[in-house]
Amino acid sequence: MIHQRCSGILLHIVSLPSDHGIGDLGAAEQFIDFLAETGQTIWQVLPVGPTGYGDSPYQCFSAFAGNPLLINLFDLLQQDLLDLADLNLAPPLPADFVDYGRVIAFKKPLLRKAARKFLKDTNDQSGAFRVFCKNHGTWLDDYALFMAAKDFHGGSVWTEWEVGLRTRDRVALENWRRKLLPEIEAYQFEQFEFFRQWAKLKHRCRQNGIRIMGDIPIYVAHDSADVWSRPEMFQLDQRGKPIVVAGVPPDYFSATGQLWGNPIYRWDVLKQSGYQWWIDRLRSSFELFDLVRLDHFRGFEAYWEVQAGASTAIDGKWVKGPGRAFFDVLQRELTELPIVAENLGVITPEVEAIRKEFEFPGMSILQFAFGNDPQGPSFRPHNYSRELAAFTGGHDNDTTVGWWTSTGIGDSTRTAEDIQKEREFATTYLGLENMPINWVFIRTVLASVAVIAIVPMQDILGLGSEARMNLPGTVSGNWKWRYQATTLTAEMKTRMKKLTQIYDR
Repeated sequence: MIHQRCSGILLHIVSLPSDHGIGDLGAAEQFIDFLAETGQTIWQVLPVGPTGYGDSPYQCFSAFAGNPLLINLFDLLQQDLLDLADLNLAPPLPADFVDYGRVIAFKKPLLRKAARKFLKDTNDQSGAFRVFCKNHGTWLDDYALFMAAKDFHGGSVWTEWEVGLRTRDRVALENWRRKLLPEIEAYQFEQFEFFRQWAKLKHRCRQNGIRIMGDIPIYVAHDSADVWSRPEMFQLDQRGKPIVVAGVPPDYFSATGQLWGNPIYRWDVLKQSGYQWWIDRLRSSFELFDLVRLDHFRGFEAYWEVQAGASTAIDGKWVKGPGRAFFDVLQRELTELPIVAENLGVITPEVEAIRKEFEFPGMSILQFAFGNDPQGPSFRPHNYSRELAAFTGGHDNDTTVGWWTSTGIGDSTRTAEDIQKEREFATTYLGLENMPINWVFIRTVLASVAVIAIVPMQDILGLGSEARMNLPGTVSGNWKWRYQATTLTAEMKTRMKKLTQIYDR
């Protein structure tokens, strides 16, 4: 694990400036240079899987696959898998946010064209492709068939498919594989290309002394290859629909709780297999990333269970999870667990005992330090422990400027009186003078004793709520923000570098 003081930036790959409407694996050069020149050694990204419902990286079609929308088209051009004329067909796409519908309509046909050409012609990469498919077959075969079948059925949820395919009858699966072979191979090619381009990105980061911090959501989407291919691992009815779903009780973000809707694991079944699926999942993640943020860490000790069909998460209940024994198995099988535990929310002594036993750094969000949260004192820097990842804010938070100027109406449980008290306390605690609030927050987390300090890119740019990445409890309008290359100024670079050096990061 990380023992030397360091800092980094939180920026999802889709938020990078690029030419094709969405940040991609070939668009990071300027950002990596910025990280290196300012002394940052961590790049934190959000989950990089193929997004489904609401374009959320926390609702993916696979826990193992990469998002083909992140494939860089210029790289395919250099491999002669696309023509320059193909890229010239790009429609006008916004530079400051991702229009997922238009990006998919543009990129998907080109990815299919590149796949057809690659699969048709024998080339230098043909052998590597076959090796990739073999090495990743435990998840790739099911994922490729799932996606091909989903396309065949017009995008419908797998529980609506024919009974043989839905229930994975052996003969039916063989027939569907033959029927959809070209489409299956195209999805396999997309994964081969994603992982190839990812390896190049990771190599460039390592050359600059930068570690990539990934993100593992605790749950998977119901409409995913994972649930379809292993329904016995989840609490489903005979039709494959969830019996109970995941969420959290009322919190800072919502007075009615957060109803995520993900199916809940059958931890007894997972235990019988020695938690093999989770071992495979973490091993795959550790190949992609240098360390990972384990989302909703407290759910491994106890999770909030809500009956399927409920309209809010209020009437859920806490149910015991696998606990310490789960991490014992992971550590025995994987030896090293470079994990940062997302221990936010309703955290009990039992949760903290597990985290401390396995020496996982926890998280602290500075925005939570000044309000009514009973845990507020633990988010104040004078109470930090060293084994901590300190953030100005996270992907679910408003930007620091947005939080500071917010009325609270419609986006949190804070009242106008709460906000006034928060601001007065923050002003006194932080010693606000003439420095912009975002840079005060950045200076504060960098100056803290926390071994890791992370700053969202929006806070470096000093942006308001228009740049918020996600608003929990909403299903549209999220995960779209992008920055433009011209907004990253020399002054920002100088200021970030100076603060990083002053506080020995």
